[in-house]
Order: sequence, then C-alpha cells, then structure tokens
Amino acid sequence: MERAFQTALWLLQPEVVFILGDVFDEGKWSSSQAWADDVGRFWKIFRHPPHVQLRAVAGNHDIGFHYQMNTYKIKRFEKVFNPERLFSWKGINFCVPGTQLPADSTGGPWLISCPCLSFVMINSVALEGDSCDICSGAEAELLEISHRLNCSREQEHRPQECGDRQRLPASAPILLQHFPLYRRNDANCSGKDAAPPDEKYTPFKERYDALSQEASRKLLWWLRPRLVLSGHTHSACEVLHGAGVLEVSVPSFSWRNRNNPSFIMGSVTPTEYALAKCYLPCEDTVLTTYCTAAGGLVLLTLVHAGLVASPFHFGWNMLRKFKTT
Repeated sequence: MERAFQTALWLLQPEVVFILGDVFDEGKWSSSQAWADDVGRFWKIFRHPPHVQLRAVAGNHDIGFHYQMNTYKIKRFEKVFNPERLFSWKGINFCVPGTQLPADSTGGPWLISCPCLSFVMINSVALEGDSCDICSGAEAELLEISHRLNCSREQEHRPQECGDRQRLPASAPILLQHFPLYRRNDANCSGKDAAPPDEKYTPFKERYDALSQEASRKLLWWLRPRLVLSGHTHSACEVLHGAGVLEVSVPSFSWRNRNNPSFIMGSVTPTEYALAKCYLPCEDTVLTTYCTAAGGLVLLTLVHAGLVASPFHFGWNMLRKFKTT
C-alpha cells in the first residue's frame, strides 16, 4: 500500500485524497496505545506533501458498527482526521482508495466546500435511524447541510428564505461515505474487480452490508447529489439510483481483501466529472516475480561457488559435442 500510494501521488499529482472508511482494521477494539501505534503507521504509509489534502470518512472498522459506536471512538477518529473548516479550489483532481460543519460528538457529516464544488462526507454508521443521540445529531446536521445547499441552488429565486446563511456552490454535491446506498446485492455489478460469482447474489443486509432503504432515500432526497462514492463491500460496483444518480463502490486498496486492489482517480468541475480506475499490481504477479528473481539469484550464487555448472558452459559443451558428432 505504501509503495502504491506514494507512486500514485508522484504520478497522478492529486490535490485531494479521499479515503472511504475502514482506515484501520481494529479501531473499534483498539486500546489507546494500539490506536496511537496504528495512527503512526498510517501516516508513515500515507504520508503526503503539505499541498495535498487527505480526508477520510469513518467506517465500521474505525468506530464499530452502530451497536459498538460511541462518542469516544468517534472523537478519537476525528482527532486524527479533523479537516480544516473550509478549503477551496475552482476545480480539483482527487484520488479515492471516502468546510465542514464541524463534526462534533455526534459524528455528523462534514461539508467540504470549494468555490464551485461541494463534497459531503457522511458518517454512514450513524444512519441507523433508531433516534439514538449520535444518530439524531448526525441527521440534524444533514438537514442543516441540506438547507444550505438548497438555499445556494435557489438563492436567485427565493433569497429571503435563506437569511444570513453562508452561500455554498450551486452545483450538486458529491457524497462520500463508507456504507453503500441500499441495493439488494451485487448481481448487476460487473468488471474484473466486481464480487466473485458465488457472492454476487448473496442478499445485502440493511444497516450491515448497505444503508437501509430509508436512510438511502433521505440522503438522495435531502442532498440531491450528482455522484455517490462508497466503500465497505471490498468489491467494485456501479449503480444508478433514483433520477440517474450514479454510485460507484470503490474496491479495497489492500491485498488482504482482494488480489487486484484499485482506486479511483477523478477530475471534477461544477457541471461535470470524469472518473478512471487505477489498478495496483496483482498480488500473485508480484509474488511470482519475487520468487523468480530469488530463484535466479540462488542459481547465480551456486554457479559462482562452483556447486553447479554454468548454464552457458553446459550449453556450449553440448553444442560442441553436437557439432563433433
């Protein structure tokens, strides 16, 4: 992951990197010391120059599923990935391996705003819909973001309804979250990094494999995004929701979950976006290369030590013998 990420930074030169959750494997269980060690390891792997922004949304492995989530775990995550209140570009290039209304103890959404672009970063674990304190706070912040976005879209027609709210870009936002929006399964997903055939038709469990139908409808209705980027399933998928809103589920960036990890490279303007998938080397290809190189080095060492006849001399002797015959 470190080599792939550093190469991607050098080659693609993104302005923003979004990580769509599950930054850590055992964040939901980690002690304070283990968490600090993991954070240090993360910043070593995903180090980046100051001009590159890195943003992350929380996943179930970072703060636990809803029944494991608590204020302490959310604050601990946000202490590491607490973005600036506002940062701006006219257009951005970004990599995905997912201004904020500052995320408080509710773990609510982060709203990242550029002069022409808006990204809404959701704590999808908090969209359980059971009216717990964390979930209620997250929904309240989503509604506030929705109002601000709608005011920006309609400020020319109904400016009196928006009062003194700070204006946001009028373009539709891009939604970034860990859990995908509701879908029955991955049956309609295709591509070499889609779910394997024996898993495609396994039904998704709401609030575990994907958001509930209710939470998905709320996000689409309140925020009216033009694009949704999600993770969690470890496999790729593209789904059209509602009035043609595209959701792209981004696969794992690690060999642990699949042989062919990948990430999304994107370029966004106020009215358009372009996405391309970038693949990391396949694990079996790298291992085969290492084994071949190691075998070659062992053979050279044995030849140099005189324990094995040189293939060159052996071939030359065989050729001379053939010519003599």
